[in-house]
Amino acid sequence: MKHVVVLSGAGISAKSGISTFRDAGGLWEGYDIRDVATPEAWYKNKALVLDFYNMRRKSALDAKPNAGHLALAELEKHYKVTVITQNVDNLHEKAGSTKVVHLHGELFKSRSTGDEKLIYDIEGWELKLGDKCEKGFQLRPHIVWFGEMVPMMDIAVEEAGTADVFIVVGTSLQVYPAAGLIDYVASEIPKYVIDPNMPEVRKRPNLYLMEERATTGLPKLVKQLLDSPL
Repeated sequence: MKHVVVLSGAGISAKSGISTFRDAGGLWEGYDIRDVATPEAWYKNKALVLDFYNMRRKSALDAKPNAGHLALAELEKHYKVTVITQNVDNLHEKAGSTKVVHLHGELFKSRSTGDEKLIYDIEGWELKLGDKCEKGFQLRPHIVWFGEMVPMMDIAVEEAGTADVFIVVGTSLQVYPAAGLIDYVASEIPKYVIDPNMPEVRKRPNLYLMEERATTGLPKLVKQLLDSPL
């Protein structure tokens, strides 16, 4: 079965009400990233970091997948589809995608500060000081913070290298290492970039640019792939 690999970013979730939260000033919903999204922030003020992610989790709890997420889930009925996402929300899973690689962690999971292999689902939206793993260590958001390694990157590179089609949607291709995944895709493979504000993309063989929102561009591309099978 042909393999479609998708790299998704914040733009695909925007129409579902999930804020892209990062602007040119480096502010996330009014917070300086250094205060809420770095290991140093965690050691300085755990309560503030937990509160920030609790607010994000609470707002994301009732978010619904949009036409872009649903189009990828539909594609999975006909092809092998791997979604590599920079997003920490669970909208791809809610839509029905079954193979999702979260590069930057998962908002609805927590991780032990003493044993990173201990990862737990968060019921509801709140993670508090005093919530501990089975070994007695405080739980933290299962998020890859600035300055931390991206542990799923090797898996993402491997998936990109086996793509028969590569789709980039909702990301500016400016955030590394995720932005470099397109360079692991073979030159003969078709590569589609869907974005309403097309980022500067280095010219490559078999590169197709679609200047549309994820909610319109993805359904069109999925229809194209289904009408003209690989």
